[in-house]
Amino acid sequence: MIIQRVVLNSRPGKNGVPMAENFRLEQSTIADTVQAGQVRVKTLYLSVDPYMRCRMNEDTGSDYLQPWQLSEVADGGGIGIVEESKHQNLAKGDFVTSFTWPWQTVAILDGDSLQKLVPQLVNGRLSYFLGAAGITGLTALLGIREKGHVAAGANQTMVVSGAAGACGSLAGQIGHLEGCSRVVGIAGTDEKCSILVQEMGFDAAINYKKGDVAKQLRELCPGGVDVYFDNVGGDISDAVISQMNQNSHIILCGQISQYNKDVPYPPPLPADIEKIQKERNITRERFLVLNYMDKQEASVLQLCQWIQEGKLKVR
Repeated sequence: MIIQRVVLNSRPGKNGVPMAENFRLEQSTIADTVQAGQVRVKTLYLSVDPYMRCRMNEDTGSDYLQPWQLSEVADGGGIGIVEESKHQNLAKGDFVTSFTWPWQTVAILDGDSLQKLVPQLVNGRLSYFLGAAGITGLTALLGIREKGHVAAGANQTMVVSGAAGACGSLAGQIGHLEGCSRVVGIAGTDEKCSILVQEMGFDAAINYKKGDVAKQLRELCPGGVDVYFDNVGGDISDAVISQMNQNSHIILCGQISQYNKDVPYPPPLPADIEKIQKERNITRERFLVLNYMDKQEASVLQLCQWIQEGKLKVR
């Protein structure tokens, strides 16, 4: 059978900016027959995520991420429908997902590597299983629960950077649902900031490309910052950390401003910011959602419930 697939064509280098030319769309073939335990799936959705920048390097900088190989098919979170099955628990027409879904139109996969999906849990919006009810939503929910120390009634202020992104937009909403009294987002356009406040229920949003971020934070967070959901790192994070309270918490989710630089993860803080962190006893521990997979099932059900109830808005 002839298929289309996306392969890694070249590496951008540790300090390079990824280009379209780093990938190649090509025709390939797969077997016409499915072996015992396998299924043939048609790809419906793929998730393209910031962490994949690290997989474009030979050294991903992480022991849990494998590099993509040159001229080999790229992979990541994906969803498809079973077209033919020789696996006892999967039937034609089932919707399935995997963290290692190949970027190709049709694939033959080991049935044991796939998770069956129930579309009704997300009101039929299958793609949500790669976002709000998938690894993205889990990262937001478990990050807040495991590293945020949010307590209902404690009058806490949360700041979210990369707030209009897949994870950040959920994190701000979940911050409210878990008990934060004030949530402020940081994003890169007026339109994004408007969506955060008007649609997603953020109390305020800052366009970091306009005006003084530190000054706006002081105005919008008069009581300081208790929880910081950090997706970006760099100068924006330095500005937020400067205004964090004693015994506050950083949820270290991502550092996307640093991914095209050859720096360790998590990137070290500037000396003056590190001094603030230590003096105010601010926690800043690496957070990896894969370490909490024992809580995956219950957490996905919670996310699905919020989606069904309209408490979690998804774009």
